[in-house]
Amino acid sequence: MAGIYIHIPFCKSRCIYCGFYSTTRSELRQRYVDALCRELQMRGDYLKKEPVHTIYIGGGTPSQLSPAQMQQLFQALDTTHAEEVTIECNPDDLTPQYVEALGQLPVNRVSMGAQTFSNERLRFLRRRHSASQVLEAVRLLRQVGIRNISIDLMYGFPEETIDDWHRDIDLALALNVEHISAYSLMYEECTPLYQLLEQGKVHEVDEELSLQMYSDLIDRLCQNGYEHYEISNFAKAGYRSRHNSSYWNQTPYLGIGAAAHSFDGNSRQWNVSDIDLYIRGIEQGEPDFEREELDTDTRYNDMVMTALRTCEGLDLSILTPEHQSYCTEQASRFITDGLLTLRDNHLVLTRRGLFVSNMVMSELMAV
Repeated sequence: MAGIYIHIPFCKSRCIYCGFYSTTRSELRQRYVDALCRELQMRGDYLKKEPVHTIYIGGGTPSQLSPAQMQQLFQALDTTHAEEVTIECNPDDLTPQYVEALGQLPVNRVSMGAQTFSNERLRFLRRRHSASQVLEAVRLLRQVGIRNISIDLMYGFPEETIDDWHRDIDLALALNVEHISAYSLMYEECTPLYQLLEQGKVHEVDEELSLQMYSDLIDRLCQNGYEHYEISNFAKAGYRSRHNSSYWNQTPYLGIGAAAHSFDGNSRQWNVSDIDLYIRGIEQGEPDFEREELDTDTRYNDMVMTALRTCEGLDLSILTPEHQSYCTEQASRFITDGLLTLRDNHLVLTRRGLFVSNMVMSELMAV
């Protein structure tokens, strides 16, 4: 089995925290969709005829494409074996007309960036939608038969209190969506948010408070029927993100579009992060990309970084004898300290280990 990721870089406006490749040049949308369709044709053999079980259209803001452009894109996709077809949407793009058009496509999962239910914090992030538009978007999606909805939440805003965060969690629970992803607000270099931090205009939330927010998130979602199946992801039974799970399980995937990454099991490939160069390369039949062959240490490190994020953990039996011996030796002190546990030959982060996961992963990696 395999997956396809399609990157739609267009945004109506940029959020202050976003470090993903995006552009506000909407005049390029049609040429870009044409290029996506052509790249799909050009790279039809990349997955070696593996059936495509998941398709994920992310961004950027995919809902900035018109219904006609979405239709064109899906005509170029083979969804015969696709069990999960996800599209990311902004809540304010989901008008009754747009949702009705989505209902005509083979989309069965929608992921929305709610981020917070505080209009004040939404304005701080420069998000275009309001809290009420998230509720309305969920209602409209249910009307057209979308039974798998995911929302993103953020915590750790400057001056956010634990009570503020609890209110966001409670409002998210009231939506009764199938999947919730939650992330601490990150200050990535080259973003407007990072510049505000450097200028002293905002301050990062206290680390102890951030950890308390994460801990309370885990408790409240698990108490309400969500499975904590990955460090930042929670799902009702049967509603894990299959596409994202393929990344964590080393499943091959094809990445289409500017800045999109691909993985065939032995190598990584990524398209140029420039919409002009991407379109020109595809139109001229000479895609602009880079490629990296993966050695055994890199593949091992990738498995550590991805598998340990999941509740199943890292399967030691799939490692080479050398890496298995190295990993077991490195992990022993973390098992003693209660940060890792060994369960059915899988290394799994404990609850305490989740809070220092990056440190644990880095210590297990091959140098």
